[in-house]
Amino acid sequence: MNRKRIFITGATSGIGKIIAELSLKRGYEVFATGRNEEALLSLSKLGAKVMQGDLCQKADIHRLCNELPEIDVAIINAGVGAFDNAFDLSEEEIDRMIDVNIRAPIYMAKYLAPNMIQKRSGHFIFIGSQAGKVATKKASVYAASKHAITGFVNGLRLELAPYNIKVSAVYPGPIDTPFLDKADSTSSYRNSVKGVLLQPEKVAMEVIRLIDHPKREINLPRIMGATSKIYAAAPALVEKLGKRFFTKK
Repeated sequence: MNRKRIFITGATSGIGKIIAELSLKRGYEVFATGRNEEALLSLSKLGAKVMQGDLCQKADIHRLCNELPEIDVAIINAGVGAFDNAFDLSEEEIDRMIDVNIRAPIYMAKYLAPNMIQKRSGHFIFIGSQAGKVATKKASVYAASKHAITGFVNGLRLELAPYNIKVSAVYPGPIDTPFLDKADSTSSYRNSVKGVLLQPEKVAMEVIRLIDHPKREINLPRIMGATSKIYAAAPALVEKLGKRFFTKK
């Protein structure tokens, strides 16, 4: 009963790695992808079927999806960020956020959905970000990429509903993972939010629960779900009252 086939992108570090490990412990058949060969080897030793790939490359995305058997759950987790003003980012940093955070998830859904449609079952779980609902200083491009995924997920859910395919989204705030160190080499952001950092194990467990109990979306911490709704209704007021939050980067 537990032999669901789970595909996880960005499985070599952070919450993706923990999701893969927890999925294996639950008896799921895990297909994990990422760029880090050593981390993939570690997952392979635990029983995962590993597939190396760079989600910046369309050819790699196409190959990965073609090599997969029919899967039950696709967890689109891979993401990158670079925290800086839009006018200070390099073109390479901008392109990478667009490629990994927007293009890759859309292509993955495009290539994986037809098999799910054919068998009339399946589940996509997208790992978004609270930045996809509320943008902040020095995260304009990152927020744009996550806003795009929020819109894509909401539309895709409607498109796949007639085929009994579930589409879920997880919107976490900052998580205590290597992502923060890569996004901000100065560590100033990590230090400014250290009191509210989410533990990766908690986020991973919420994702695992979604596999057997699909929901439309999960906001972490849950208070941020309410905050984002207020922001949508009165953005100028929220930005004024929460100025310290919007300038933590």
